[in-house]
Amino acid sequence: MKSIQNNVVSVAILSAALALSFNAPARAHGVEGHAAKAGSVNKEQMAFGIAGEAKAVSRTVQVSMSDAMRFTPALIEVKQGETIKFVIKNEGKVMHEFVIGSKDSLAEHAAMMLKFPNMQHDEPYMAHVQPGGKGQIVWTFNRAGDFDFACLIAGHYQAGMVGRIQVLATPAAAAKAAK
Repeated sequence: MKSIQNNVVSVAILSAALALSFNAPARAHGVEGHAAKAGSVNKEQMAFGIAGEAKAVSRTVQVSMSDAMRFTPALIEVKQGETIKFVIKNEGKVMHEFVIGSKDSLAEHAAMMLKFPNMQHDEPYMAHVQPGGKGQIVWTFNRAGDFDFACLIAGHYQAGMVGRIQVLATPAAAAKAAK
């Protein structure tokens, strides 16, 4: 009888510990959102560009996100070498995000988000936007090519919440990149 009571107590303690451990990161994509980005931005060169400087912004692109799992516009054209300030508005009633990447990296990350929906991440090419809120990204597209953006919240990518960025090569940017 005492071993059954000990097992019941052990299960109760384990259950409480698990509940607490899952509760802490559960806000990763909840309505609470992410803390504001502070400090220096990670300037890692990615296949689709690098974090930009606000003083280098050449133009601002407004993007809206909706609960219909769509971005407007769904296609954005930029010139190689341009630094774009994206102002992202969530017009929906649920959390959305705007993540720039390659088609393969976004698909891989979206699949991981299905397995671990409470995963936390915060990179300079991501904006997590609460319902009715706004976010922004400053990004320099220093490489030509076709890239994507998506909402990677579990199920949103799979519902078609994706868009494309076409970075058009320019002779000046190509010459600078070759140096």
